[in-house]
Amino acid sequence: MDHTLKAIDEDLAALGRDVADLGALAVEQTKAAVAAFMAHDVAAAAKVVTADERLDEADADIERRAIRFIALHQPMADDLRRPIAAMKSAMQLERCGDLAKNIAKRVSRMNGRPGATQTAAIGELGTLVAVRLEAVVGAWRDGDALAAFDVWSKDTDVDERHEAVLREIVACMTADPASVGVCTHLLFIAKNLERIGDHATNIAELVHYQLTGQDLSHRPKL
Repeated sequence: MDHTLKAIDEDLAALGRDVADLGALAVEQTKAAVAAFMAHDVAAAAKVVTADERLDEADADIERRAIRFIALHQPMADDLRRPIAAMKSAMQLERCGDLAKNIAKRVSRMNGRPGATQTAAIGELGTLVAVRLEAVVGAWRDGDALAAFDVWSKDTDVDERHEAVLREIVACMTADPASVGVCTHLLFIAKNLERIGDHATNIAELVHYQLTGQDLSHRPKL
């Protein structure tokens, strides 16, 4: 019996570590995609696109192991929340990787560089989103429900920054019709960053639920 319990704990701990590692990759990809955009570095952007396969493989592996764990051990209560949270969080992190890849692809498609003001606005949004994602990955790794709650409660910051970026881009398009092509790419990049922020919020809910059993999804933010 003790051997079985030890094996269960080891399997759950391994799943948790691998989700944290996947999270670190997602943060790295997000930062790299934003950096490639800021520098208009096509070669760096191509590396982001290529590296996305690592996140896909990690997500698939975590999902397989979580399902196998549930089928093999038929866990209850806390032990059931942990593999489910691992599987769902991995899926969210894989989507972050996809969005970072989409941002990177836009770099090579832009005909020319965007204006300095719009570039700076995207950079600020990208930094904020990367900070949020890194914070929630840290909350997962450390088993910190309060840190997860902090990320969840601040998701409106990303939404507000995203709206400000959109206003900046639309103003540029209005003032200079020739910029419409480049600015269209910026709209997609900004949206992808905003969606990464949404995934960070979703992961924060999962971390908090896994640790406390309390569902934040219907709780009003202060």
